[in-house]
Amino acid sequence: MVVPRPIAWVSSTSPDGVDNLAPHSFFTVASVDPPIIQFTSVGEKDSLRNIEATGEFVVNLAPAALIQEVNATGTNFSPDVSEFDAAGLAREPSAMVRPPRVKDSPAVLECSLHQTLRMGDCVLVFGLVVHAAVSSRVLSGDHPDVAGLDPLSRLGGDEWGMLGPILHLPRIRASQWPGPFRPREGT
Repeated sequence: MVVPRPIAWVSSTSPDGVDNLAPHSFFTVASVDPPIIQFTSVGEKDSLRNIEATGEFVVNLAPAALIQEVNATGTNFSPDVSEFDAAGLAREPSAMVRPPRVKDSPAVLECSLHQTLRMGDCVLVFGLVVHAAVSSRVLSGDHPDVAGLDPLSRLGGDEWGMLGPILHLPRIRASQWPGPFRPREGT
């Protein structure tokens, strides 16, 4: 029922130097100031183990053009296999953290581990954003163009979502409140 869910395509590096890449679809902003993002690890996965051991990770935006690769990196490989290599994805160095970025991702958030919180069978991972990078090809002025980012989302099971029409609807100020929008039955 919680759909669509944005995807945190998380890259991390194990203490042994193996680069991991995995999609996590429980992902959101936890704080604006300081800038903290949050994703949920359902169970004990390589991403979580690497992040707890090294204190660093990168959230790569998962664009629709890479849907096959994003899906492939969700495969439960053994910890000694790099999903970058298995899926044929190019890496590039991050600016502030050790884990690499996905070269073809249009936007990335480099993070240091802020804290983890165990809840039921999940672990919430909070990351302090230490560097953000957006490709110039998806910038509109000083901000990312959402259509250019073309983000994927998860819907559940084997279903994925892609960006549809974007609606522009100004927020309503209390001083400009127009009243009820639709007549209610029986009134």
